[in-house]
Amino acid sequence: MPIYEYHCSDCDAKFEVLRPKSKADEAPLCKRCHGIHTTRMLSLFAAHSDGRSLAGSGGSCAGCTPSAACSSCRSR
Repeated sequence: MPIYEYHCSDCDAKFEVLRPKSKADEAPLCKRCHGIHTTRMLSLFAAHSDGRSLAGSGGSCAGCTPSAACSSCRSR
């Protein structure tokens, strides 16, 4: 079940709600002031990697050639 972020325009609080996707657009009551003027926010996320590129299927990317590895994925 996804977590959605909401903003309350009554008290300016930001809060999260765990709910089914089918109810994502229904305005929940604010967790701080119990106000009804809440809207869903655009959620942002971060992804971290160790700097390696992941190759597509077959172990290479579009820049690879049969005889040499490309500089981005270093695959052959």
